[in-house]
Amino acid sequence: MLIINYNLMKQAIILFLLLISLSISAQDIIQWRGIDRTGIYTEKGLLKSWPKSGPQLLWHFDNLGEGHSSVAITNDKIYITGLKEGKGQLFVLDMNGKLLNKIPYGPEWDTSYNGSRGTVSISDGKLYIYSGLGTLTCFDEKSLKILWQKNIVDDFKGSNIRWGVNESPLIIGEKIIITPGGKVNNVVALDKNTGNIIWACPGEGDLPAYCSPLYISELEVPLIATMTGKHILGIDAKTGEKLWSYPYENNRGIHPVTPIYDGKDMILFTGGYNKGAYMFRLKNGGRSIEKVWEQPKLQTQHGGMVKIGNYVYAGGDFRSNRYWYCVDWNTGEVKWKTDEISVGAVIADGNNLMYCYTEKGKMVLVNPNPQKFEIISKFNITLGTEQHWAHPVIHKGVLYVRHGDTLMAYDIKK
Repeated sequence: MLIINYNLMKQAIILFLLLISLSISAQDIIQWRGIDRTGIYTEKGLLKSWPKSGPQLLWHFDNLGEGHSSVAITNDKIYITGLKEGKGQLFVLDMNGKLLNKIPYGPEWDTSYNGSRGTVSISDGKLYIYSGLGTLTCFDEKSLKILWQKNIVDDFKGSNIRWGVNESPLIIGEKIIITPGGKVNNVVALDKNTGNIIWACPGEGDLPAYCSPLYISELEVPLIATMTGKHILGIDAKTGEKLWSYPYENNRGIHPVTPIYDGKDMILFTGGYNKGAYMFRLKNGGRSIEKVWEQPKLQTQHGGMVKIGNYVYAGGDFRSNRYWYCVDWNTGEVKWKTDEISVGAVIADGNNLMYCYTEKGKMVLVNPNPQKFEIISKFNITLGTEQHWAHPVIHKGVLYVRHGDTLMAYDIKK
């Protein structure tokens, strides 16, 4: 005789629904370079080519002020920052581009290439903004009240850098990871609820280098991979212990590109200013590394990279190496390079198509063919001001492009 325990069944159903809810919620938070900092937006059902004039412009918002930050999205709200009215401002828009709120978070970088830098980070109903002047602000997502605020540079005896610090804080569980620089508190983990310090890693005592770090969770020792002014670092995410470092220096101390990890044991770092790409193999559960290859031609300045299949695609340095590259992930061999379009930021979608947003203001849809550079469609970004540096974002069939004081939303659904 079959006996059914309805209480256990009810509890199992509730747990199942809760897990689904948490999974959907976690995947609905769009932050720096997507959900996992890879620049890969897994959405499918998107256009595989665009009309000659580009996809339909759904709306644009024209009063962001100066800045280069990308959009963050959660709970059907868009968060983006800009320098306006002499202060850094957090803008909250609905999904139709209507302004819901505008909140100042304090002084913002206004010395050169003015405006906001790091993209808003989001976790458990809280928003985190790191200003170019080194102030980290935590907002309550619903009320937009400031819960805590710290000047990371001053409080941890760090140093600001030539064009203002630029980092999208990394959140791991209850920790928020940020890079003050300096000899003692080179990289720190703070309690995301209070701002109190959990651990400090001295690293190699370098200045910060504009790098938004990457978290690798599946290793025996989960680690944080990042770049400081003169080194590549691997840090134990739990304790803050420096696991390994490798010398990596260019003539500016600028390394704004988040590394790429292949989900197995290979991790790729790159920078501009005549410094190329280094591939490492993670060993001993993440406790050490060995260099696999070096490719001096892959000199990405700040446009990011994407890995599609066994190849990595990226634009070169804005100043001295103005080519797009396809490089074999396993060997570092350059499969092709092209200057058919100017360099810029790159992301990809679930169709494995690349979106290249060039410094000259073109949005280009590219088939990532390792045999040749293959443009599918392109159109001009005609709205906005100053540099075309913000990384584009894809969310629910919409392509978001920020150009200075203007945010545009394009319909790219089939």
